[in-house]
Amino acid sequence: MPSLIELQKHIAELEVKLTFQEGTIEDLNQSLIEQQFILDRLQQQVRLLAVKLTDLQPSNIASQAEETPPPHY
Repeated sequence: MPSLIELQKHIAELEVKLTFQEGTIEDLNQSLIEQQFILDRLQQQVRLLAVKLTDLQPSNIASQAEETPPPHY
């Protein structure tokens, strides 16, 4: 059976590891928040670019004013 001193050392090691893990989790969480912000901004930019590209492309369908009447008129 481990002695009291060995158990205290083991508990201290676990506390150090836990503290390190908590810091790592917080760092990862902050990175994730920043990446999500960047991703949201990029998605918004892509949507705006898609709208602009759609507006720039001419339509293959003629407008009503340009449409010739059907032959039976």
